[in-house]
Amino acid sequence: MNNHNHQKKIALINDFTGFGRCSIAVQLPIISMMKVQCCPLPTSIFSNHTGYEHFFYTDYTDNMDAYMQEWKRLDLQFKGICTGFLGSAKQIQIVSDFIRQFKENDSIVIIDPVMGDYGKPYPTYTDEMCKKIVELVRYADIVVPNVTEACVLTDTPYKERWTTRELIVLAEKISAIGPEKVVITGIPQKTYVSNFCYEKEKGYEMIRTHKVGNSRSGTGDIFSAIVAADAVNGVEFTASVRKASKFIQKCIQKSVEMDLPLTDGVCFEELLYTLRA
Repeated sequence: MNNHNHQKKIALINDFTGFGRCSIAVQLPIISMMKVQCCPLPTSIFSNHTGYEHFFYTDYTDNMDAYMQEWKRLDLQFKGICTGFLGSAKQIQIVSDFIRQFKENDSIVIIDPVMGDYGKPYPTYTDEMCKKIVELVRYADIVVPNVTEACVLTDTPYKERWTTRELIVLAEKISAIGPEKVVITGIPQKTYVSNFCYEKEKGYEMIRTHKVGNSRSGTGDIFSAIVAADAVNGVEFTASVRKASKFIQKCIQKSVEMDLPLTDGVCFEELLYTLRA
């Protein structure tokens, strides 16, 4: 019988967007460049992301379980399970089921709890969905929320500025839900963008990079892809976050130089080779 598990694999559960550089479209080549086989499970399919005026969209929810069962029949085993935007309570439940079915003792679960930004949950996110994401985070080994999502996960009032002590408390509350490692991303600090890393056994570290350009689609997906691939490759957590931060900074700078529209995301293709393991 064929054994499909000689190579490290990550199951990537996210939407697929044909244009606009986000979700699976950016995560798959990044994970592959880092010498991990990427196996996508789409939650929905978009012609281009929702930041554009018009887009085509197909919900994949009703197909996800049958898709998963074919992977079961192949006896696929995953060193990593990485999740992105989930569009409904049913999808969150399906992802919980996936983790229970496929997580091995040495699997690493990386959850990006994509729920909101700039202090507010996305309009599509209900209270029920926010609560279900908290339940999903219980399965995580690594969780990568932005500041808004960290506040939602911990029922903490949002604000613009945070002290180091306040970020420690926020990260500790998230870690108490389940994950050993937490990185709160995209913290604005004057001319820097910071990522706050916390590990139960090691403490915390603030990783700062100089802010360049403006916010672009897909940067969070790039960040979680690098962290996920590094995690299954055994790279130290803060070193991985530093790599992801620097890579995104360079990609944004290159996109500014090439005069790309903000909606078109970052031209990571120009710098993808720098991630070669």
